[in-house]
Amino acid sequence: MSVVRIAVYQAQSGIEPTANAARLVEAVAGASAGGAAMLFTPEMSNLLDRNRERALATARIEHEDEVLDAVRGAAANAGLWVHLGSIAVHGGGDKLVNRGYVIDATGAIRARYDKIHLFDVDLPTGESWRESSLYEAGQGAVVVPGTPVGTLGLTICYDVRFPALFERLSEAGADVISVPAAFTVPTGKAHWSVLLRARAIEAEVFVVAAAQAGHHEDGRDTYGHSLVADPWGEVLVEMDEAPGLTFVELDLEKIVEVRRRIPVLAHRREIARID
Repeated sequence: MSVVRIAVYQAQSGIEPTANAARLVEAVAGASAGGAAMLFTPEMSNLLDRNRERALATARIEHEDEVLDAVRGAAANAGLWVHLGSIAVHGGGDKLVNRGYVIDATGAIRARYDKIHLFDVDLPTGESWRESSLYEAGQGAVVVPGTPVGTLGLTICYDVRFPALFERLSEAGADVISVPAAFTVPTGKAHWSVLLRARAIEAEVFVVAAAQAGHHEDGRDTYGHSLVADPWGEVLVEMDEAPGLTFVELDLEKIVEVRRRIPVLAHRREIARID
């Protein structure tokens, strides 16, 4: 069956993992009740905190993270796949990793992805972000075959600005690429929709972008507007700024149709370096 129903959870995560876990468990139950085969959640689903010391003290190593454990249990209870967009966990060094998980309908972890591109920017509004001060960058691209949406390619937030990553994922067979995010309001207003649609068009895949939204406990504001775009760049669903759950059906045959119409992947060529 080429049509699959998915759920997208738009969150307003805070600094307390227990509260975030409870909301995620509710989202899993809601997605299951709504007939979804898979749920997608945003970046930093367990902990959204720009206070470095507090975040380091609150975050846990993977096997002790209560949010990951709660979502795995909820997925198993509901018989539902979940892409836990990302959570902050302790890695092997003195920083955290921004890590996404694909969890199957038995609660097993099928894949992990550590965010490669870190958000170190100074915005015209005066906002300054240095993600690399708290997080270690990931090293490799990840695709996950055999999910309800076919082969799923994994990215996180700022990765959306780097089309080469999306090229690698589509070349590796991705049918859908997820972009869980916590976009700032200024960058969201300017670039969110156009970047997601561009990546869907270039890679000729569905793009599923679950986002953080609204005013958070750590003082930041995020853009929301969780969005799903098809391989032709059409927006199938877009939320507003409020937390909640939405549903959309993906017709995976659209991938074949678009790639037959404009065979971008087959036409890609290696470009010689400019000396």
